[in-house]
Amino acid sequence: MAFVVLQIVQIKRNLGLYENDPSVKLVILKGNGKAFCAGGDIESALTCSITGHWTYAASFYKKQLTLNHLIATYKKPMVSLINGVMIGGGAGLSMHMRFRVVTEKAVFAMPEASIGLSPDVGASYFLSRLPGYFGEYLGLSGARLGGTEIVACGLATHFVPSMKLKPLENGLQVVNSPNVSTITALLQKFTDKPNVEEDSPLRRLETINKCFSKGTVEEIIQSLELELENGAEEWIKNALNYMHTSCPTSLKIFLKSIRKGRVENLDQCLYRDYNIFCHLARKSFGIDLYEGSRVKMFDKGDIPKWKPSKIELVSEEMVDQYFGNVNDEEWECLRFPDRSNSQIQSRL
Repeated sequence: MAFVVLQIVQIKRNLGLYENDPSVKLVILKGNGKAFCAGGDIESALTCSITGHWTYAASFYKKQLTLNHLIATYKKPMVSLINGVMIGGGAGLSMHMRFRVVTEKAVFAMPEASIGLSPDVGASYFLSRLPGYFGEYLGLSGARLGGTEIVACGLATHFVPSMKLKPLENGLQVVNSPNVSTITALLQKFTDKPNVEEDSPLRRLETINKCFSKGTVEEIIQSLELELENGAEEWIKNALNYMHTSCPTSLKIFLKSIRKGRVENLDQCLYRDYNIFCHLARKSFGIDLYEGSRVKMFDKGDIPKWKPSKIELVSEEMVDQYFGNVNDEEWECLRFPDRSNSQIQSRL
């Protein structure tokens, strides 16, 4: 299920009420169905922008990032129960919480570059804090992780088999203290040790670090191609196929963004995500987001016509322009409410 404006407003309103309600000790966030959250409703946002004005998409995205910030600075413990897909915007909902519980049915991915977007909602913050250069790998390859992998790399805090999820939820609902150690102790009672499969990319971290630590996307691709000559591992083939078919500009934007995110706080990463998205929605320097969305969501089966069409044609100057403010009288910069008494909850 896609993440739409109405849901954002409702969640934000409810979180505001719960934060100030002394009877509420913790907040649980879970999906209503098979997915936790399949991402933001980019299709509706862009459709409205095409028929109306680009600022509709910007307004939607501002609400989404403001909710992400609220979750990250929430005064009470939050627990996400992830028993299905969390892609894109779904990751933004859950990754900024203190407690992130996944089951064997959980799936994580940030495939934004395939539609001309770039891994966002704070991805340059939480992906850059994973072991080595595993975050670069996830953002540049669009790779999917299963539940055990999500925990093992640090994106989740606890692995709980789906059959134990309901008893855990029942236990959380009767917790009478917001004390973190109390919640941690309860979670540990239901937690299993994740068993990462032998063919998981997580077991190839040395190779991933070697390839994805390179300074440019071109060098990363070249390094992967050299590794492929030594052995046709499936994860390498999948990564190269994704990078060769995704938007060249989006890949370069993400690499620059995550490298910045390694030394920045969450606020700075979210500010940058907002600027980049607004430029893409406004078509300040190209139409890749609309082209990618057209193919993926409407004219399925077609091949996106990216401009520029090749990685090597995307210059550093072209990438840099997406990071600045939008020169448009209709544009408003992103501002967060003053939550100076709160601390970032995520412990990535």
